[in-house]
Amino acid sequence: MAEQQPQIVVLDGEKLNPGDNPWTEVEEQGELTVYDWTEAEDVVERARDAEIVLTNKSPLSREAIEALPRLRFIGVLATGFNVVDVEAARERGIPVSNVPEYGTNSVAQYVFALALELCHHVAYHSESVKAGGWKGPGNWSYWLTPLVELYGKTIGIVGFGRIGRRVGQLANAFGMEVLAVDVYEGKPPDYSPFAFVSAEEAFRRADVISLNAALTEENRGMVNAELLKTMKPNAFLINASRGPLVVDRDLADALNQGTIAGAALDVVSSEPIEPDNPLLRARNCILTPHMAWAALEARQRLMQSTAENVRAFLRGEPQNVVN
Repeated sequence: MAEQQPQIVVLDGEKLNPGDNPWTEVEEQGELTVYDWTEAEDVVERARDAEIVLTNKSPLSREAIEALPRLRFIGVLATGFNVVDVEAARERGIPVSNVPEYGTNSVAQYVFALALELCHHVAYHSESVKAGGWKGPGNWSYWLTPLVELYGKTIGIVGFGRIGRRVGQLANAFGMEVLAVDVYEGKPPDYSPFAFVSAEEAFRRADVISLNAALTEENRGMVNAELLKTMKPNAFLINASRGPLVVDRDLADALNQGTIAGAALDVVSSEPIEPDNPLLRARNCILTPHMAWAALEARQRLMQSTAENVRAFLRGEPQNVVN
């Protein structure tokens, strides 16, 4: 008799595979059921018979984990794993695995997409041309915003892990000085100028701040009115990591008061963004919908790594275990 395949349930798979990134490698590991999205109150019903549950943002609380008697493995379709009560899983002997490296290049590239948009406002000028702004005698060139050159500027990178280090490499290629902030400094990179500094020094000295840190209770809300006041008035803030690192109201006030020159955010404190979020009406604030991670190449790596995590668990050698 053929061995029964494990039941695998994906609670929220639509973002990883909206139609261009098939589940084939995961499906080879068991009987697969994929839901586009699962609300917290539906997790237990949908995962009741699952031995393996995969999730990105649908929460696996202690209550849900305790109510799933067949559950043996949890795979997080991301690097951050705060969506799972890892302690409750550990108590039941259930390994929780994440995907620690899939979007490094995609996110780092996106940081500079945001930085360059702040420097040049390319989309704004394109719309101006399409609206008829490029006309008139002698009007062979025009610009509607200040144009900023990154060469010779200083970038402060808060969170100098895989993504932060890649951002640093790209910044160095642009000819920027790199200041890094991290609790665990590690080996300095081989380029210069570079220095590990405190967050206070980075915010004071940098022309561009890039937030690339994981969210912890210690750094939640770290970018507040007090820290923003220490920044240069021509400085930019970029956040392509975790929204709650920033106090949205304080940043909106800093932008509207001219405390800093601009901000570009791929994440905010509550997602999707609330209609009353003050950043929606803040001066020179670029907002995008948490998409830095989502290049097809990055999602393909995420899918492959997820399949490898499941495969490793089934052969009794779980990998990338966070609990």
